[in-house]
Parts: sequence; structure tokens; C-alpha cells
Amino acid sequence: MSKKIVNLLVLLPLAIILIILCVANRQNVTLALNPFQPADSILSFSAPFFVFIFLAVLFGILLGSTATWISQGKHRKRARIEAREAIRWHEEATKAAANSQTSTPLSRQLASK
Repeated sequence: MSKKIVNLLVLLPLAIILIILCVANRQNVTLALNPFQPADSILSFSAPFFVFIFLAVLFGILLGSTATWISQGKHRKRARIEAREAIRWHEEATKAAANSQTSTPLSRQLASK
């Protein structure tokens, strides 16, 4: 229930801001990728301005996510190594417990003699 309220409090204002941004920036603009000949139609794109804004934000999100993922690689590697060690230790403990249970009756027999 509280997650729905938080989502509503965050997503509703964000949606309103995005709709206002789209309505205010709906005129067509041309993005020229050739700085020496801006009139070159091969390397230029025409679209509403909000499309370029959304693409820039999306590019920033992807770039930031990639940088974060790469920088946290050492932590993921350490977690994988520690998980393997924990599994190995658990298996060793299980084997040791099984060995101690099977050897206990034999040691009792030897102790009684």
C-alpha cells in the first residue's frame, strides 16, 4: 500500500512535468551533426525539441548506469568468490557432520572394549 502511495507521489508529478515539457517544446528543430556544413541533410535530423531532450536524458541514464555497473565490478567479483567459498565450507561442514555421525558408534564400540 505504501509503495503505491510513494509511486503516486513521485510518478504523478514527474508525468505532469514531462507532459508540460512536451507541450512547451513541440516545435521542430534540426540537429546537425556536421559542424562544418550544418545544411548537410545526410547528417542532420529534424524532430520536435522534446524528442532530443528525452534522447539526451536517456543517453545520460544509460551512460551513468554503465559507469556504475563497471565501477562496481570488483564488488560483484568478490561476492561471487565469497559465495563459492560459503558453498564449499557448507559442503565441508556437512561432510564432517556426516563423518562424525558414522564414526561415533565405532568409537563407542572401541571405547567400551
